[in-house]
Amino acid sequence: MKVVVIGAGVGGLAAAVRLAAAGHQVDVYEQSATIGGKLGRYERDGFRFDTGPSLLTLPQVFADLGLTLELEPLDPVVRHVFPDGSVLDSSSDPAVFVERIADAFGAGAARDWARFWERAERIWAASWRSVLQSEVSPASLARLSWRVGDLLAIAPGRSLRALGRRYLRDWRLRMLLDRYATYTGADPRRAPAALAAIPYAELAFGGWYLPGGLGVLATALQERCAQLSVDVHLSSPVRSVTTTAGRATGVTLASGAHIAADAVVSDVDAAVLYRDLLPTPGRLAGLADRSLAGFVMLLGVEGHTPQLAHHTVFFPRNYNAEFNAVFGDPAHGRRARPASQPTIFITRAPDPAVHPSDAEAWFVLVNAARHGTTSGAVDWLRPGLASAYADHLLEVLATRGLDVRDRVRFLETRTPADLAAATAAPGGTIYGTAGGLLRPSNRGPVDGLYLVGGSAHPGGGLPMVTLSAKIVADTIGPAR
Repeated sequence: MKVVVIGAGVGGLAAAVRLAAAGHQVDVYEQSATIGGKLGRYERDGFRFDTGPSLLTLPQVFADLGLTLELEPLDPVVRHVFPDGSVLDSSSDPAVFVERIADAFGAGAARDWARFWERAERIWAASWRSVLQSEVSPASLARLSWRVGDLLAIAPGRSLRALGRRYLRDWRLRMLLDRYATYTGADPRRAPAALAAIPYAELAFGGWYLPGGLGVLATALQERCAQLSVDVHLSSPVRSVTTTAGRATGVTLASGAHIAADAVVSDVDAAVLYRDLLPTPGRLAGLADRSLAGFVMLLGVEGHTPQLAHHTVFFPRNYNAEFNAVFGDPAHGRRARPASQPTIFITRAPDPAVHPSDAEAWFVLVNAARHGTTSGAVDWLRPGLASAYADHLLEVLATRGLDVRDRVRFLETRTPADLAAATAAPGGTIYGTAGGLLRPSNRGPVDGLYLVGGSAHPGGGLPMVTLSAKIVADTIGPAR
């Protein structure tokens, strides 16, 4: 069977690998001149930056793709710096993490976390068994409804924040838990409690680094595609999905060329697919966008910074104010805006392959409103905004005990507008337009059309988009 894959992001490449290994003839068409999608890379003056994901979790998800990957475990997985100056290093050993919590916040906080961890484990088991490995459909949801234990564990109707308040008395642990909602582009005040599966997955199975940067994952997928005779066509944007009698029959490229296929796998955002490539108003209407974007600084920093771990988070005093800024506050007539005191996430890999010996490469990320002109967005193309906000963030870091303004060798910014232009992500949203737990189905509105990637089930992040590829490949099945 001939399969066309639209987009050479991780989801598209992983789907191509699986389908080719199953005997299908696969061609991938990518609008960009490079592979990887949001798994971007940038090099300058001896510095190498991952401009997208910086942490690999659930390594077992990648195990059967035939990739050659060198994995380095991280300890701590993340260092958390709270506004009162306290510091907590997370660990993938649950017992060690509980000990660290006890040392930092006291025995009561450690007991609370242990109780929460039992609940998170139940949520993870239910999610893994009933949701993450198979496509979502009325039939699958009906099967889940018979698993009363799974439903009780997942706690439908409860928010992640409410779950934290039920189990965690220490405000710092609640803040730590809230941050995991942003892994799906969601507001923790509205994100479902089921997202407690995310910290469980990260801390139970570990956080990992790929020497040379996570961009090597895209290279490994490309090499695997070549081994399986998958043709990857770069600088080849797709204009539309073609259909005949209610079935996808190929794609039309921007050049006007028509590529026939027996099945089409889309790794573009569902909003782009249903707005531009196969206009489907009914499905497009269901993609109300309240998903996070991100503002990024790439810093070449002189010297060394021992107080930073590989990943370090600096929390603000008022987390609610950050989300009110990023998402807007319609109840009070307030537009979205850059947060004045955001959470600041710094990746600083102690890897000699990514920086000169006398300096460090910092990837600095803050939550940001998507790009646009509506009340829930920010016009990131406004002259001077990006540079002014970058200067402001360096000042914020200084107030939180990390002043590097006199050590910056260079600074570059990447705004949501830049990500939108580079990857066609609507508004520059990091995790797809459908932020949160429920994502568009892996089956499109016509036979033979399938969705993978962060905007489709089961969601954003490297392991989830890779699982989406497995779901679709298993649905299509082996070549006959």
